Amino acid sequence: MRFNIDGKMLQQQLSAVNKVINSKNALSILDNFLFELEGSKLTITGSDQENTVKAKLEVMDSDGVGKIALPAKTLLEITKEVSSQPVNFRLNEQTGEIDLEFLNGKFRFMGVNADEYPKGDNIEGDSQSFDVPASVILKGIENTVYAVSQENIRPIMTGIFWDIHEKEIVFVSSDTHKLVRYITREVSPGFERGFIMPSKPANILKGIIGKEGIVNIKIGEKGASFTFGDFTLICRFIKGNYPNYNRVIPTDNPYIVTIDRVSLLNAMRRVAIFASKASNLVKMEMQPGIMRLAAQDLDYGTSAEERIMCDYDGSEMTIGFNSSFTVEILNNMGGDTTVIKLSDPARPGIFQPMVQEPETDLTIIQMPMQVIE
Repeated sequence: MRFNIDGKMLQQQLSAVNKVINSKNALSILDNFLFELEGSKLTITGSDQENTVKAKLEVMDSDGVGKIALPAKTLLEITKEVSSQPVNFRLNEQTGEIDLEFLNGKFRFMGVNADEYPKGDNIEGDSQSFDVPASVILKGIENTVYAVSQENIRPIMTGIFWDIHEKEIVFVSSDTHKLVRYITREVSPGFERGFIMPSKPANILKGIIGKEGIVNIKIGEKGASFTFGDFTLICRFIKGNYPNYNRVIPTDNPYIVTIDRVSLLNAMRRVAIFASKASNLVKMEMQPGIMRLAAQDLDYGTSAEERIMCDYDGSEMTIGFNSSFTVEILNNMGGDTTVIKLSDPARPGIFQPMVQEPETDLTIIQMPMQVIE
């Protein structure tokens, strides 16, 4: 098996595929890339058993058909050093030795029998397929992945719920402290279905998908494949039924605050420096035209407060929020102006951009904290 390839192109594809490979694997074979050559097409595969990424490349002067598993760390280090020049790849199929030749020298190392590499999941059975603009998926993941739970006590909360309807897709995530619901009507799948995508493949997809082009999504019983350009990502779903997210979003929060998002974000960051490290509690005191942020740490005898101009004409109210979560929400929301809808200090607050993007609806709720005067 032999072929020539541009070193930079190879290095870029390897870096993308490497995102799925764990630093420590239960199966040592998963420390490797799988190379498969067929004609002028080279397929590079990486896997962690649950998720698989495949990249296809055009090669030159190819000779032979075959496959071999190659050590990922070694290959990444090699290609990084010779990425500015073409490389010639040669496999001795009898010994498993690899020669990687470049302009002024060559590397020699050993491959691993490709038959040991897991075959991965095929999306078969009762599958459904549809095309989605890459930008739609990218926005859906970016708006929700930060809010997934980091605790494995409830596995279904550690992923993004794709609630697919005939004329819209709803992306949902929650760690029980905050919940994000992002609705996009930029695509009409034409059927009803739902699945929970783990955060790891969601982040991988976000990292390599780009903003242009079309993604073909094929949904099976246990997993889905996402094919775009030269890449295919295959992931398994998280088993279980996602909670009824609409039921926890308040429908009657009459007190509305309109405020500059960046001003609130920066003020919250400053005041949070003096919040209790145990709770991160920052009090949000609402008065007509003014929002007052206040925090204190009784253990160290420190406190901070800051006033921000806002548009508010409701009754005076004080509500407490975990500042870390509020900063995370404001940082990921985007837009110039934020609308906060409140009801009373014991009920969740709703955060939304004042101007929603066309054909979308972003709603974020945050659970309040008890404020002791």
